[in-house]
Amino acid sequence: MSLSHLIATVCYVGHMRPASGTWGSLVALPLAWAIHLIAGPWLLIVGIIAFYIMGLWATAQETRGKADHDPSEIVVDELVGQWIAFLPVSIGAAHVGAELTALWPGWVAAFLLFRLFDIWKPGPIGWADRRGNATGVMLDDVIAGVFAAVGVVILAAISHGIMLL
Repeated sequence: MSLSHLIATVCYVGHMRPASGTWGSLVALPLAWAIHLIAGPWLLIVGIIAFYIMGLWATAQETRGKADHDPSEIVVDELVGQWIAFLPVSIGAAHVGAELTALWPGWVAAFLLFRLFDIWKPGPIGWADRRGNATGVMLDDVIAGVFAAVGVVILAAISHGIMLL
């Protein structure tokens, strides 16, 4: 297999069935944890940018000349989106000096909210998905990740009594 296939499928995780997107999101979490342990949220941000760029290239390579612009085995977009959703947890842990594992409710919220937005595709997420090209494949998950990250921040604020609804 090619380098583009290795990147697009996140080392073949995209071939796991059923629900390859969920598997891609799940594998993103321990990878985010490892990146956080190495250098905190700053390295996670670098990873998000790097994998977005590599994912854009790999997705374009893997879908070139094919009718399906977003085959299920491409999960690098889920990896990037999940990392964005997880970023507030990483930033929060670094800010207060907490063990990342102690913030498990944030992990769960990031995962569930990202999967919700990625599957539901409301508003701009659906618009990006309908682009029908590699940018759309990557961008819909970036936007879903941002939506999920905002949700994680809101839930954390509620949990910590900062925001009362």
